[in-house]
Amino acid sequence: MARLYALPLPLLRPAKISTSITPVLRNANASLILHPPALSIPILSAKSISRNRLTANAPHQKYIYPDPIPEFAKSETLKFRAELYKKLSKDKETFRDELDKVVDVCSEIFSDFLHKEYGGPGTLLVEPFTDMLVALKERKLPGAPLAARESLLWAQNYVDQDWEAWNSNLHN
Repeated sequence: MARLYALPLPLLRPAKISTSITPVLRNANASLILHPPALSIPILSAKSISRNRLTANAPHQKYIYPDPIPEFAKSETLKFRAELYKKLSKDKETFRDELDKVVDVCSEIFSDFLHKEYGGPGTLLVEPFTDMLVALKERKLPGAPLAARESLLWAQNYVDQDWEAWNSNLHN
C-alpha cells in the first residue's frame, strides 16, 4: 500500500508584474501564472490620474453636528415616556405589573442618549435601543424585545422632526 507524504511547498515570492497586469509567482523550480478575471472597467495607471484633479473635484468638507441640547433632551424624554407607556399599556398580558419598570428603564437610557450624544438629524443611533433590550433582559423584565422595538420605532418617527421643530422655534 502506498503512503502519502505531505511535502513542504516551496516559498513563493512575487515576481515583477508585467505591463499586461498578469501576476507571476515564481519559485526555484517553476512559475505559476495567475490570470485575473476579465474586468469590465478600464484599469487606470497612477500616472493617468493627477492628484490635483482628484482633490480639486472632491474638496474636504466636514460637517460638525451640534452638541446635544439639555432642554430638548428633557422635553423629548418626557414625550417619549408618555408615548411609550401609552403604547405598551395596550399589551397588559406581556408586561403585567412590570410596565412602570420597563418604561423607566427605556426612558432612562433614552434620556442619557439624548443628553450625551444626540445632536440632531443624522445622529440617531441604534445603540441606545440595543442597550434597552439588554438592560431589560438583564433585569428579567417582561417584553424586552417589544419595548426596545417600540422605542426605536417611536424615535425614528419623531425625534428628528421634533429636533427640527425645536430649533426652528428657537430661531423665530
